[in-house]
Amino acid sequence: MTDLMFADSVVIARPPRAVYDLVTDIARMGEWSPICRACWWDEGAGPQAGAWFTGRNEQDGRIWETRSQVAAAEPGQEFTFLVAGGWVRWTYRFEAAGQGTVLTEEWEFRPPGIEGFRERYGDEAQAQIDHRAAAARHGIPVTLAAIKQAAESG
Repeated sequence: MTDLMFADSVVIARPPRAVYDLVTDIARMGEWSPICRACWWDEGAGPQAGAWFTGRNEQDGRIWETRSQVAAAEPGQEFTFLVAGGWVRWTYRFEAAGQGTVLTEEWEFRPPGIEGFRERYGDEAQAQIDHRAAAARHGIPVTLAAIKQAAESG
């Protein structure tokens, strides 16, 4: 079975609150992620616990949308959201490091997602899960590098 958790970090030469404000502007996620092409908040929503947003993803010629709910929004500290009712958890952690920030992005494919994939894909569920895990292991460093570039250039 594939490891269903992955995290990586990058040091950004900006304070935690500035990096937090950038990351929680989820409309920009499509600029950084190799899979996510666009995100938008529900009308009137923003980066606060309980808020909902939609993400549009593209990979291998396939396009799909997900619904996510913010689980934690602690300015300058943590931003966490759950995809598809808790199938996947994404967390961004912001830790002061001198004048900058250690930004950590974490991905976890959770038990409800495993069960949902078994129902949706049957015998192909494990292959689909492995594919998602590989995409996270590849995509997180790419996303972090792009966020660093955006934060430090603007």
